[in-house]
Order: sequence, then structure tokens, then C-alpha cells
Amino acid sequence: MTSAFVAHGLTKRYGRRKPALDDCSFRLPESRICALVGPNGAGKSTLLALAAGLMRPTAGTLRVLGTDPAATRHRVAYVAQDKPLYPQLTVADTLRMGADLNPDRWAPEAADTVLGDLDRAARVRSLSGGQRTRVALALALGKRAELLLLDEPMADLDPLARHQLMGALMADAAERGTTVVMSSHILGELEGACDYLFLVDGGRVRLGGGIDDILAAHTLVTGPVGDLAPHTVIESRTTGRQLTALVRREGPVDDRSWQTMEPTLEELLLGHLRSPDAPSLLLPTADRTVAA
Repeated sequence: MTSAFVAHGLTKRYGRRKPALDDCSFRLPESRICALVGPNGAGKSTLLALAAGLMRPTAGTLRVLGTDPAATRHRVAYVAQDKPLYPQLTVADTLRMGADLNPDRWAPEAADTVLGDLDRAARVRSLSGGQRTRVALALALGKRAELLLLDEPMADLDPLARHQLMGALMADAAERGTTVVMSSHILGELEGACDYLFLVDGGRVRLGGGIDDILAAHTLVTGPVGDLAPHTVIESRTTGRQLTALVRREGPVDDRSWQTMEPTLEELLLGHLRSPDAPSLLLPTADRTVAA
């Protein structure tokens, strides 16, 4: 299994503040659609900027597509949270710039899929936030990159446009085997589109692996207050004599004592975010010690 990127002891500090990323080690297999989730300030944007080769780590290493991130910029497309574009250019000028900068890769039909009926003669400064998002994503898809790094890409879009663009993005990635890493606070859109997950919190990667596998490793249990050993309790609450808990399963759960169900992705992530001291879980596909 080859890797889109591999981190070892990855650390990034800004001055004397608490590290944005602190001694992170993980790997992401190629051709996965990866959700990057976590609270504000968790280090998600820093991780994406490091992978895009826009900054250097303070300590540790990050290899992207098998080499230093600075050497892979022509193979990577990055859409930052603020989606910087040249405001004086028209949409058509912006697309021509994308074609000129990527002469061996540019695919105008991919860009057109995202732009739809947007006026190509309009200047970027006259566009709404959602329209600028379309232009930024058109540049990213038109580049035909091997790795797409998207930082809150759909935040400015209405629900219908978000659904349409997410569908176009996922269809293109599936057809070409592109690796996509996408940060978002909208868990519903990630659950339907992504097959891989990194939960970043406090500068650390606390969960990593295939979404189905991570969900299958956890169970929501409900029953009388009692001992849940040998399972690892992530979060629990008690109402009267009734206990409800999110547990990481260590073997089968006794269904004679407990009612069980698989958590949703939202329930799983909120449980871990509300319990910062819960132990981390990197499944074998996310463990950098597994041979790539």
C-alpha cells in the first residue's frame, strides 16, 4: 500500500505559543477521500499548509507522494480557507493563468464542470463568496493533481451548491484515483463523501483510519450502571440507574447486559472531542510504522 503522505514526529510551532502540531506520526494511503476534522485551532490548516509545501516543520518530517513537499507542488492542488485569487482578473483570465502554470496537466473540461454557468467575463472582485469558491475549486480540479488539499472548501456555499460541487469533486476523484484531504466542520457532508478520517485535536492526531473500520471499533452501549471492562470507555453519562457509554470494543460486548448499536460518525467524533484524555487510535492503514 503506497502512501500519499507520511509524518514522523511532525511538529510546528509559531513563536512561543503552544505547538499547532506536536510530535505527530501517521500515514495516509493513496487514493483515499480523507476527512480532516477537529475543533478550531486544532492544527488542521497547519497540516494542510505543510503538506502543500508552503511552510517547513519545526521538527520531524513530512513526506508527500514519496518526497519533500516542496518538490511535489506541481503534483498537488491546495485550496486555502481564504481562497486567495487575483481580484482584478476575470474568471476567464484566472483559468488561462491556471492553464499557463500547468501546461502539461491542465484539463479545461474539469474546470468547466465546477464553474457551470458562471460568467467568465466577470472580475473576481465582483463575485460572491460562493462564486469565488467555484473559481478556486475549478483551478484545483483543472490542474489534474494527484493530491487535493482542501481547507473548508464548501463553507461559503448554499446547501444545493455544496451538494452539487461535492458530487462533482468526488466523481472526479473516484474516476482518476485522486487522493483528497478535506477539512470541514460539516460532519454530514463528510460522512457521505469520505472513506478515511483523521481527527486532529490539541496538535495531535487522535483517530486515524478508514471510517467504516473506526466506526466498527466502537459501540454505543446502554444498560444498568456497571463495569464495562475490558472495553475502553471514551465517554459515558448516567441517568438514574441507566448508563449510556461510547466504548472502544476490546472483544465482544455482553448483549445480555447491554443494548448495543454502532455510533454515527457525528456521535463518534463528538464523544472523542468531549473526552480529550481518551486514548488515541491509529488503525494499521494510518500507522506510519506499517511498511508503505
